[in-house]
Order: sequence, then structure tokens, then C-alpha cells
Amino acid sequence: MVVDARTGEVLRSRNADTRLHPASLTKMMTLYIAFEAVEHGEISLDTQVRVSRNAANEVPSKLGLREGQRIKLRYLIRAAAVKSANDAATAIGEAIEGSEAAFARRMNRTAEALGMTRTTFKNANGLTSSGHLSTARDMTTLGRHLYFDYPEYYHLFSKRTADAGGTTVYNTNRKFLAAYRGADGIKTGYTRAAGFNLVASAARGNERIIATIFGGRSTPWRNARMAELLDLGFERAPSSAPTIAPAKPVYGAHDELLMAGKTVRVNGAPRASLRPRARPIPDTPEEAPDEMLLASLPDAATLDAAAAEALAFADTSAGQTLPPPEDPAQGDAAVETAVAATPAILPSGPVENPIPPMARPSTLLNQFSPALPAQTTEAQKASLPADVGVAVTPVVTRSADAGPASWGVNIGRYTTEGRAERILLTTALAEVETLEGADRRVVRSPTGFDANFAGLTRDAADRTCRRLNARNQTCFMIGPDT
Repeated sequence: MVVDARTGEVLRSRNADTRLHPASLTKMMTLYIAFEAVEHGEISLDTQVRVSRNAANEVPSKLGLREGQRIKLRYLIRAAAVKSANDAATAIGEAIEGSEAAFARRMNRTAEALGMTRTTFKNANGLTSSGHLSTARDMTTLGRHLYFDYPEYYHLFSKRTADAGGTTVYNTNRKFLAAYRGADGIKTGYTRAAGFNLVASAARGNERIIATIFGGRSTPWRNARMAELLDLGFERAPSSAPTIAPAKPVYGAHDELLMAGKTVRVNGAPRASLRPRARPIPDTPEEAPDEMLLASLPDAATLDAAAAEALAFADTSAGQTLPPPEDPAQGDAAVETAVAATPAILPSGPVENPIPPMARPSTLLNQFSPALPAQTTEAQKASLPADVGVAVTPVVTRSADAGPASWGVNIGRYTTEGRAERILLTTALAEVETLEGADRRVVRSPTGFDANFAGLTRDAADRTCRRLNARNQTCFMIGPDT
């Protein structure tokens, strides 16, 4: 997604509304709400935040906060914006709303107010959690609001280093900031489920471009692709254009229930203390007023914070030891989290009279890879959902009008839906020429999830498989009747 930041005009868009894992791009919303809370006196930059056990136990990237430690909010903001510290982001959310679950609800209300219609937040830091999803369009919208709504804080995203309360933190985006002329933000993100994400902004002369990438293969690949997108933006954007800032949401309009009963700090002292006027004496005795009924909103029930144990790794190249990376490796205990299945795909209860899986049709062409690789181990099979034996169900991860094209290709079978979606996305980005306009489909089968591209001509399917096979990647053609 590429937009002219001045006007909001979309200069390029591809798969911009596909819901994917945002990873640490989530912290853009955490920081937006923090800036809002400071602006309106809910909390101050010098408030000493007490670190909870929940925040202290977050996985890297982290500042290294300890349970019970007190630290100023300004340092937590720097750590979250510059280092992408997960413990700092969680501490910010808990300081403002009392719990991470309550803060996630506020994040979703704020996202709705900003027009982020396809985003759902489950936590403050972006660690992989079922249902925690966003899109390139929504994150571009959020980046534009950060720039226009809180310009006094925007410089944080361009800092190469920052003081986070006695600890020097290094920007996870420092390589791109140093390499691309005019770049001054905004935020990186990485988890295994998400890939390498980036929302970047750059200014040259009177022009400013904001672009977003989801699902990059590596930090160098992501940075190179982002440079191409920003270059394209500067080429297409007019040299002179009016600045039309997005409308800033009315404070509290999306949080009326939340703000009821909430203590708000008022900055500044009153200029004068006026003596109240005496109450006028009525000519006739007043009737005794009825006893006033005190109404108070009940506290919102605190929801359990969504599980977020997927690893977050650093945006750093191999061989670097200093400065510290964003998300150090967590070893073989990492679990790759699949995209949350919808109720239509995974029924909540047992399936009555399950339909046995159909045999692979004879029209399925396997010219280049005679058999699928045996990728599924016994342990992986045991971890599959209990109802994988139901009828094969396609999960469309990108839908487009395929027109007369009726061929497709299969690029492998995987043990999780999320893995299949990830492979489809990275392959689509790598094969832009041959897969332009193709539909990405994940098809459930009794032994896993097939990653398919549909909506191709026979020549396009043949060319795609030849290119992928040349790189030792599984690919076979799917005929029109399959």
C-alpha cells in the first residue's frame, strides 16, 4: 500500500485489505493512545508506572523490566517506539486502562474511530494471538494519523537511539532510516506468523509518502521492497498538492462509557478563585428535595488477555551482535500460530455424518512434481484439529475476479492454515509477473492445508510452475475441472 500522505490519495494498492498478523506494527496504536491519554490529562509523561508481572514476563524484544519496578511513562514510550519493547508496550496499556484486556478494547474502539475497519487487536504489543489481525490499508491509515494528529511525538520514530531510563535502546528500523533518503519512520514488526512487516514514511521537498508492507521474507528483502514502493510513490505523487489532514477523532466520543467515573488530571492551576454567590431566598418555602439517586456505571468486566506466546524476533541482519536486536531467537520451543479459523471452517462441536474426503480428481495435472513431499510427520498429524476429516473446504485468502481463466497451481500442502497462507503470500510477492491477479486459496484436506493459486490461464499456470520448479519449489498445475 502506497499513499500520498498530504492528501491520502492511494498511489498503489495490492492485497491491501487482506487481514494478516501485524506483529509489532500494533505498537503504533499503543503509542497513539498513549499520546492521546497524555494530551487529555489521563496520565503524564512523568507518571511513575509500576511494572506488573504480566508486563515483566513478556518475551523479547523487551526492555528488561522487573516486576514491581517503577519507571516513567516517557521511558516506556521511547522503548516501545524505538526498540519495539514488548514489556514496555504492555506496561503502557496497563498504566492507562488497568489491564491489557481493557486496553485492547480501547484499541479496538480507537481503530473504529480512525476508520480502521478490518483491524482487531487482542494485546498491546502485537505478539501473535488468535484473531489479532490487521491490513496494509488500516496500518497505513494509522501511520498517517500518527503523523498528523501528534506531530510533537512523531520525531520519536526517526531516532536511531534513545535513553529509556538509563538504558540506551537502538531503533529496529535504523538500517532503513540510514539507507533511504528522507526516511523518518515509522515502525517495524516481525513474528514467525507475520513475516517482516514495515510501515515507512519519507519526505522529499514538499512531498511525503507513506507505504506499508506485510509478510516480507527477510529484513533486507523488506527494506529493498519498501525502497521500491517509496520510489514509486515519489514518481507518481504530484510535486505540489494541498495538505488535507485526516479528521482527528473527537476525544471520548468512542469511549463515553469508559470515561464515566474515570479520574482525569487537569493540567494547570485556576487563574482565579471566585467566591460563590449566595443562594437567593425563595418567597415561599421550598419543598424538601427527593433523595438523589446515585448512578454509577459498573466497571467493565476484565477479560482474560488473549494468549500471545508466539516468538518475536529482531529486525537485524546476521552477524550483528551490537546493538541488541528487536526480537532474539527463542529456540526450538517456538510455535508457529495459524490464522484463526472461522466458525464456518472449524465447527464448534462434533460433525454429524462427516463427508469423507474425495479422491484427487484425475484431471489434476502433476507435470512437474509427481507427488507431494512427505511434509507431515506423525507428531504434526497428531496436532491437527480433531475435525480435519470433514469435507475439503477452500479458505480464500485473496479474492479477485478470475475472468475466463480457469487453471490454477498447487505449491504444497502444510500442517497449518497459517503456514499455507504465509507461503502463498510470499510466493505472490516473489512472482508478481506470473501471479498478478491470481486468487490465493487455502484448501483443507484430510492431511493438511493445500496452498493454491486460482484464476490463471493454462499458459500462466505452466509458466508459474516452471519458474517455481527451477527454484526447487513444489508446484503442479490444477485443471479447470478440478
